[in-house]
Amino acid sequence: MPACWPAKTGAVSRDGRAVFLRIVAYGAPAPQGSKRHVGGGRMIESSKRVKPWRDDVKAAAEALIAPLRGDWVALDSPVRVRMVFTLRKPLSAPKRTATFPSRTPDLSKLLRSTEDALTDAGVWSDDARIIEYIRAAKVYPLEDPDALDTSGVLIEIWGLRDE
Repeated sequence: MPACWPAKTGAVSRDGRAVFLRIVAYGAPAPQGSKRHVGGGRMIESSKRVKPWRDDVKAAAEALIAPLRGDWVALDSPVRVRMVFTLRKPLSAPKRTATFPSRTPDLSKLLRSTEDALTDAGVWSDDARIIEYIRAAKVYPLEDPDALDTSGVLIEIWGLRDE
């Protein structure tokens, strides 16, 4: 783990050893699940919500690294990641107490769709570079210190140089 955690600025910082990215993407988090066969050897994603979600994440990531486009090179070394997904609280959930989103979507499938969107945006060369998740969580709005005020995801990435 980095000896000194970077400030939560929403920007990119470089200290000669690490790169820190803080990305906030708003939208309806959607899991990347199974694909289904549609004939002719073609397979398509079974959920129609995945593409809009991946587009939201990709756009947020590209907006952060766009000013650095001339200098930005996709991370191709080990990274540590933190992703906290804020999901819409169901109407049936208690209003006055904090609850846990312990139903669908699966956290692992949310991670997968979001990782692929970050790859498409050019944040990293491949999501295989992830060596550790510092935190991966599903929360409801304003019920967790890392929760957003509406649906979306908070992503923090620490890119470490191989020595």
